[in-house]
Amino acid sequence: MSVSPTNAPQSQFQLLKQRRFAPFFWTQFLGAGNDNIFKFAFTILATYHAADWGGLDSKLAGPIIGGLFIAPFMLFSATAGQLADKYDKALLARWVKNLEILFMLVIAGGFVWQSAPLLFAGVFLMGCHSTLFGPVKFAYLPQHLNDSELTGGNGMVEMGTFVAILLGTMLGGALVAIPGIGPAYVGMTSLVIALIGRLAAQFIPVSPAPVPELKVNWNPVTETFANLKIAGQNRTVFLSLIGISWLWFFGSIFLTSFTGFSKDVLSGNEQVVTLLLALFSIGIGLGCMLCEKMSGNRIEIGLVPFGSIGMTIFAIDLYFASRGLKVQALTGAVAFVTDAAHGHTHFRVMADLFLLAMFSGFYSVPLYALMQSRIEPTYRARIVAANNILNAIFMVIASLMAAAILHNGLSLPELYLVVGIMNAAVALFIFRMVPEFLMRFLIWMLIHTFYRVEKKGLENIPVEGPCVLVCNHVSFVDALVIGGSIQRPVRFVMDFRIFKIPVLNFVFRTAGAIPIASVKEDPDMLERAYERIDEYLQAGEVVCIFPEGRITDNGDLYPFKKGITRIIERTPVPVIPMALCGLWGSFFSRWGGAAMHYPRGVFSRIALVIDQAWPPSQVTPEALQNRVGELRGAVK
Repeated sequence: MSVSPTNAPQSQFQLLKQRRFAPFFWTQFLGAGNDNIFKFAFTILATYHAADWGGLDSKLAGPIIGGLFIAPFMLFSATAGQLADKYDKALLARWVKNLEILFMLVIAGGFVWQSAPLLFAGVFLMGCHSTLFGPVKFAYLPQHLNDSELTGGNGMVEMGTFVAILLGTMLGGALVAIPGIGPAYVGMTSLVIALIGRLAAQFIPVSPAPVPELKVNWNPVTETFANLKIAGQNRTVFLSLIGISWLWFFGSIFLTSFTGFSKDVLSGNEQVVTLLLALFSIGIGLGCMLCEKMSGNRIEIGLVPFGSIGMTIFAIDLYFASRGLKVQALTGAVAFVTDAAHGHTHFRVMADLFLLAMFSGFYSVPLYALMQSRIEPTYRARIVAANNILNAIFMVIASLMAAAILHNGLSLPELYLVVGIMNAAVALFIFRMVPEFLMRFLIWMLIHTFYRVEKKGLENIPVEGPCVLVCNHVSFVDALVIGGSIQRPVRFVMDFRIFKIPVLNFVFRTAGAIPIASVKEDPDMLERAYERIDEYLQAGEVVCIFPEGRITDNGDLYPFKKGITRIIERTPVPVIPMALCGLWGSFFSRWGGAAMHYPRGVFSRIALVIDQAWPPSQVTPEALQNRVGELRGAVK
């Protein structure tokens, strides 16, 4: 089951009014909030009242509780993924919420009877709950949303998750602080929220199983390797899984250490822990929400390098901002923010955490959307489950690494420095292995830094199948503007001299562009270009040509050459006229002589206007030239 593009909401918030999304959203929202009410309350007790609640070192309480929570992901994710592919996801969601009610009864008993062993068991059980729900969560979205909604839908879910973390953390902290009866209130509240979550799950629509005949392999090791092998067949998908798992490594370092960081570095009490978690949650929620607007309702993987750069910068700056602070008496949130002696430092710490989290949102949402869109539906939940196992492994490694670093005398700020440097190294590895990420980043930066692009007629580009795009040639970055505006990959045919331009050459090669020369300049290159065009079109891809054969030096259209005729004679496919408007006079055009000479129009508004497809029988160079001129109008 999937929704058609014509039913797509104009805003991601519109999804909250639709049954295909809203009950699922609130089910996962309440589950995430409940996890954090319980976990944060227990972490506070184990950190600030260790003698009565487990006797742990305050620095180790967070990592140990985090490790217990994610252990089930390694043990049961493979089975959970198979169940999500074999059974209706709505039915599974209801069964998972039934289990949550039972688990919360155990946890409530632990709080009422002040039993640390019961609460540690509860952490493990809620990890089981999240393990079972994870494949349902990420396989559900592409089953009910189309590709243009995936970024917005994932952004809503991720935003909701972190808002739930924030609210759950604040509520858990407020309840556990009530003298005497606070822990019991935490247990009772968690049980009530589990019941409300079960009610929300009742309204999740039918989500048919993609592989109802699947035979479950109960061996988690062999099943996990089998699913990773399937994912490995698509290099981009596999490295997306690694990228997502790295984010969980990176984020878990911070989330599990906030209590120790607040107490031992910032000299803050439970209120400061809540403040830091609030900043982190709001930051990542905002980053997730902004992804839809920044990506233009498409799966924009160019945001991934952008997010990674920010994560590195602000993790490293957090080290410089927080090192050297002297330990003093614990203060509350108000005193922390208004501290006259350290106010500037405290503000810098808060800004670093907020911005680090926001850039994490830019990094995560496109990766999840990319993974969901490129996995075969029949394997989707199992690949998600395999990713959850990788996430768990990375988080366990993060916990072990953090514990080892702290045990050997490094401070928490020094741990953040190490992780920031590691993030840069991992990002460079992934972007080197899959240059598509970096290529899309360069395109995204161009059209969001130099230009403001208005897109008209994007619906005329077919969702699938071959076609040839025909456009006027105004500047050296025409291909980047077009490629950054159209959701499908576009194979550009371009003059070999433009193809060789430094930096842009990397983008063109990665995008599968086709260098071409005239018959006088290089007849062999010309013939190879036509052969590659045929291959792309026969494979059902989109090819774009600039029939003028040159960049305009006066803003006007030059006569269209007959190459388009030869292309459609060899492979008859629909032809779509387009026009770029407003690029003449910009930095990359030949206005005033050489390009990149005058800064005029650097931040100008431009437009890409796309006509309806023409059948091959109606195509002539002269007719196309007239139509492109009409589409462009008076704005060159």
